[in-house]
Amino acid sequence: MTLFPQHREVRPEILDSLPQDHPDALRNRRDLRLINLLMGNFRWIGRNLANAVTSNETGLEIGAGDGWLGHHLRKRKRLPSTVRIDGLDLWERPSHWPKTWGWRREDITAFSDFGRYDFVLANLILHQFEDRELREIGRSLRTGPRLILACEPCRRPLHLKQFRLLKPFHLNRVSWHDGQVSIRAGFRGDELPRLLGLEEEHWNIRCGSSFLGAFRMVAVRR
Repeated sequence: MTLFPQHREVRPEILDSLPQDHPDALRNRRDLRLINLLMGNFRWIGRNLANAVTSNETGLEIGAGDGWLGHHLRKRKRLPSTVRIDGLDLWERPSHWPKTWGWRREDITAFSDFGRYDFVLANLILHQFEDRELREIGRSLRTGPRLILACEPCRRPLHLKQFRLLKPFHLNRVSWHDGQVSIRAGFRGDELPRLLGLEEEHWNIRCGSSFLGAFRMVAVRR
């Protein structure tokens, strides 16, 4: 690895090259549950949704992966029972994804149906895209939801040091590699809303970061 980057450094992640049922991919999912727990991502998303979403609204989780976030939100009853969330990912629909919710197996960069959703969730996914790809995703996003919640890695040397403290947990080789790559591709300040083209004229935007390495963005359409 090179010196810690001042600007985003997006590199390929091993997980993206593995089949969904590969043993290393399965181990990585287990590790990601631990990482999400430590970062507090699911709790943060759940609290913000509970305060912002009303009955009968429909949301979309981009890069829903193994579906664990949706499973958590439904199991912990963070949402009104009439709220529905669709998952968007290239992977097949997970068996524990709530039965009454939809699943769209499509490429995020080619997705253009954001207009049908009231809110969009992004958890540890947007950092994987180059700046130009984020601008394209932003163009589509701006046509749709009134609320965007994003939880991504924060790009600071401290968080790379914190991640390396997880060695005693015996992270899988994919998790160990991809976690460090993800931090180097993460966000600081107003980088994410700026790259997505979310202008303050049209959006109320709040960004912040946590001590344990989460970059968080709440964007509400004016």
